[in-house]
Amino acid sequence: MKPFMMMAAAVVAGIAANAANAAPLPEAKPDDVGFSQQGLARLDDFFAREIAAKRVPGAVVAIARDGKLVQYKAYGQLDPTKGTPMPLDAVFALASMTKPMAAVAALTLMEQGRLPLQAKLADYYPGFAEMKVGVPQADGSLRLDAQASPIFIHDLYRHTSGLMYGGRPDSSSPIARQYPDGTAPAIEGDTQAFIDRITKLPLAHQPATVFEYGFSIDVLGAVVEKVSELRLGDYLTGNVWQPLGMKDATFRPTEAQRARLARPFPNDPLTGKPQAIKLLDTPTKFDCGGACAFATVGDYVRFGQMLLNGGELDGQRILGPKTVHHMISNHLGPDIKNNVANVEPHRGGFSFGLSVAVRTSEGLSSVPGNPGEFTWNGAYGTQFFCDPKERLVVVVGTAAPGELRKYYREQVQDIVYGAMVR
Repeated sequence: MKPFMMMAAAVVAGIAANAANAAPLPEAKPDDVGFSQQGLARLDDFFAREIAAKRVPGAVVAIARDGKLVQYKAYGQLDPTKGTPMPLDAVFALASMTKPMAAVAALTLMEQGRLPLQAKLADYYPGFAEMKVGVPQADGSLRLDAQASPIFIHDLYRHTSGLMYGGRPDSSSPIARQYPDGTAPAIEGDTQAFIDRITKLPLAHQPATVFEYGFSIDVLGAVVEKVSELRLGDYLTGNVWQPLGMKDATFRPTEAQRARLARPFPNDPLTGKPQAIKLLDTPTKFDCGGACAFATVGDYVRFGQMLLNGGELDGQRILGPKTVHHMISNHLGPDIKNNVANVEPHRGGFSFGLSVAVRTSEGLSSVPGNPGEFTWNGAYGTQFFCDPKERLVVVVGTAAPGELRKYYREQVQDIVYGAMVR
């Protein structure tokens, strides 16, 4: 084949690839929006090293500034067992990155005057009014106290309800032994079965006193279902995902989407022990707002850009700018114990808003950024953060359910900010 014909064939192949994976946002050269191309190349080098060392199968990374993509790349493998290359439209199990989307669904109802923050949770599910607060005693027993104040919808968004997760290494509470892990209820039963199960357990703290990461947003999703009279996924589809063009966001992947699910190594690279992402092969019986959604990195960068824009993207308004401002403000007052950095070790200097961690001060954190940055991550290896001051959105997808995921969160943020030159 002659050189010009080879070039033409390459161009056609490139056009075909772009058509299949159209960029989720307009694209720009790094130099045009204050990034160093050389600095961003460190991200390529980083993932090349990690993939070569068989520490992670692959990754997809999207970086946008001023609403324009400066990096949108896939690395490594989608399925390390089959050797499938990682496509840009790989579908990731989002785990806790489901939470901000469920919270946005609830905030749309707040804007309609249907779900105020100071509504009592028991108005929607009465069983929560009867829950007792567990107080561990010196002899190992548990004293059960009445709630000093009710659980409000506000407490669900900011994880101050007293609900918790079972089996988390950051909690030493004996109460945690009574709680299921994050996705178990969704696998085992429907929404009402989840509510019935959770309301029989003790609260870990008095409501509105301690940030305790747990099932709060799952319960908030159940409230969205009660108010909207729709499944959470159906409400999100009509009011968030479809308007934003998040075409692969779902709680129930189709067969076509299942072929694009990112899968982890069979064994944890750090410990050598077997690992799995159970939701990849186990369907859920209700749409758990805390941990059960799937999406592509391209989908999620559009969601993050919508929030950074104050609730709007491409002419589609999801939330009002004042509502978004309220969402990404600090909601842990001086009387609430802030345990955010216990959940995410590099989140020193962060507090919590309505379903997102919010940076409140300079320094303290182990990663660069600015006050006002908001973020959350997923236990299977996904992350996103938005920095309003820098007009920056970053989304990363990996299938890394072990402790390595926390390493990637920190390293990626270091590299991204290190590549910014203005």
